[in-house]
Amino acid sequence: MAVREVAGIDGTSLVYRVFGSDTAPVLVLVHGWAQSSRCWGDRVLDALARDFRVVAVDLRGHGYSQASETGYADRALWAGDLAAVLAAESVSEANPAVLLGWSYGGLVICDYLAEHGAGAVAGLVLVGAITSIGRGEKGGRVGASMRAAIPAAMSEDPEEAVRALGSFGNALTGPVEGGGLREGKGAVSQALFGASLSTPPRVRAALFDRAVGNDDLLADLEVPVLLLHGDADSVVDVSAAHHAASLLRRVTTSIWEGVDHGPFVEDPDRFVAEVGEFARAATAESTTREDRQQGSMEG
Repeated sequence: MAVREVAGIDGTSLVYRVFGSDTAPVLVLVHGWAQSSRCWGDRVLDALARDFRVVAVDLRGHGYSQASETGYADRALWAGDLAAVLAAESVSEANPAVLLGWSYGGLVICDYLAEHGAGAVAGLVLVGAITSIGRGEKGGRVGASMRAAIPAAMSEDPEEAVRALGSFGNALTGPVEGGGLREGKGAVSQALFGASLSTPPRVRAALFDRAVGNDDLLADLEVPVLLLHGDADSVVDVSAAHHAASLLRRVTTSIWEGVDHGPFVEDPDRFVAEVGEFARAATAESTTREDRQQGSMEG
């Protein structure tokens, strides 16, 4: 594993971790609101790194990346952050990457696509993701746990924030009926809760201080997309995935029965298998397309 750093277009320091061989196809993981690149867990990262160069990003204001004072409502900055990471990892039209966004990470990926296009993208994986944000946006519909956590989860009052983020965090590990956590997920729950608390309150709030729709962007997208969503997701309602599926031209939908907002936490092996299968196929397709284009130019 290597830890690397780049600067966004406004100079913000962005930290990311790289797993696997530098010669392997690139799979970029973009985490969600108030989390970090550690959310995926070692088991998932190590398994994916057998076939891919896994690039796990800390978004601005999260993890070890710099928490800039402003810019969280600026689409160009979010897009520039991801573009800077991709450029540092030599991702290009000739060497495209599969981009995977969880929760708010799906919106960041849409920011990138809106500003830079999909030329350097072999495929997309959207996991419990929003693709739009703002009142009335079907691609950003939140669930009961998220509604209950806002606005207390943004508070600078420790007691208020801890209480709100604690209930929100249970959705990431999959609460069992009647309350409590799934067996064996206690340590994971604490780690995810800690990441949420370590994200500055002003950043937690600023990420929701924007409104943007991406329905037209999705409808025009030509690359393959995997939508992976739990039907019991209480943070991002599963209707957001169904809405995206209704717009996308090339979509595979995997709805996990009884699963909440953290599919990779609840069933890491299934997550790795589904993401790996899709990413390998998308990468192979992009390689074939590039070879054909190259042959056409030579001819």
